Amino acid sequence: MVKLSNFGEQLTNNASIVDLMDDLGQALNVNPDLLFLGGGNPGHIPEFETEIAKQLSDIANTPEALHKLIGIYQSPQGSETLIKLLVDYFNQRFDWGISEKNIAITNGSQSAFFILINMLAGPSKQGHKHFLFPLVPEYLGYSDQALGSEYFVGCLPKIEKIGEDEFKYHIDFDNLNITDLTSAICVSRPTNPSGNVISDDEVQRLNELAQQNNVPLIIDCAYGAPFPNIVYQDVNNIWNENIINVFSLSKLGLPAVRTGIVVANENIINKIVNINTVMSLANGNFGPELMSRIIEQNKLEYLCDKVIKPFYNQKRDYLIAQIRQKMKGINYRFHQAEGAFFLWIWFEGLSVTSTELYNQLKQKGVLVMDGKPFFFATDAIWEHQNQCLRLSYCQSEDVLSQAVDIISETVSSL
Repeated sequence: MVKLSNFGEQLTNNASIVDLMDDLGQALNVNPDLLFLGGGNPGHIPEFETEIAKQLSDIANTPEALHKLIGIYQSPQGSETLIKLLVDYFNQRFDWGISEKNIAITNGSQSAFFILINMLAGPSKQGHKHFLFPLVPEYLGYSDQALGSEYFVGCLPKIEKIGEDEFKYHIDFDNLNITDLTSAICVSRPTNPSGNVISDDEVQRLNELAQQNNVPLIIDCAYGAPFPNIVYQDVNNIWNENIINVFSLSKLGLPAVRTGIVVANENIINKIVNINTVMSLANGNFGPELMSRIIEQNKLEYLCDKVIKPFYNQKRDYLIAQIRQKMKGINYRFHQAEGAFFLWIWFEGLSVTSTELYNQLKQKGVLVMDGKPFFFATDAIWEHQNQCLRLSYCQSEDVLSQAVDIISETVSSL
């Protein structure tokens, strides 16, 4: 048997994100009859895909554009065309005052976070550094990116119960402990898995704390504004030399092109470019080329605000209505669905763990996400973390309806 290094052991052990992608592959490719409410694959939006088909057709029928797409390496920093367009886009929209030196392209935001986590956290001359997540549950895709242990510290949220069947997480600033070993503060906005959107005031407070402690504030905008803008309320995007904003084309409807966008100060960008070049040599061309064309043709805002957001908004409202209709008598609450395309359900007083419930549902043909792995950054003993499920509402209304029937029946029988 091959003997692995510590690095090999770390990346080949069972990981939550690997399990998630295995489930995704089973549902989409092997067993399409599964009622799939797990994973983070975006929904099938015909109007968006028709637009992409037009762009690909134009490229295929233009020899110079086709050669640029498939026959030329990108520069280490990424597509110069896309970077220039993004500089103008962000400056016109948010008045950030950035230049081309403030943006790097990566092969997906997952790769960007692998670089950021291992560049900033872990063993150092100052001690063992860690990322601080000010609000957990948080995206489980971060959890297995670290090339070692004790890279993450998470802060449990305050819970506000709202009405008869909703709740909301808030950052518990009183217990947010930033130390000399904190290397960065990191938050997703909207939050995967809960659909929580931390408020502009919370972002500003995090920004002030980060600057006071001389650590970067990293904001993962994979589902957020301005693209794909799956946010159901107005939010303010901020940037300064101490903030690292990370964007993705995946939830726009292009998960297969693997394109991430990092906006940061020049020093951070240079380091990301160096590491990304060693890791990947060059970025793929498909995502940057498609995004450049969409921005140049002034189609991005229309696609986000008039096509993508309404699609998910309708799905969200339908799933909530199904739950309210079919889960009467069940002790549940769902997190206020403020963004992304997930509904985070809390079964307070659940008689089994969420992991057991997840497995029971899987055996009955319903695939959801167990909530427990999203609390990876804390060792706290808290019943709540064993009582939640994440449901994606990207599927058809028929699939959503059938899934809620089975979830309701299963929970009622416990």
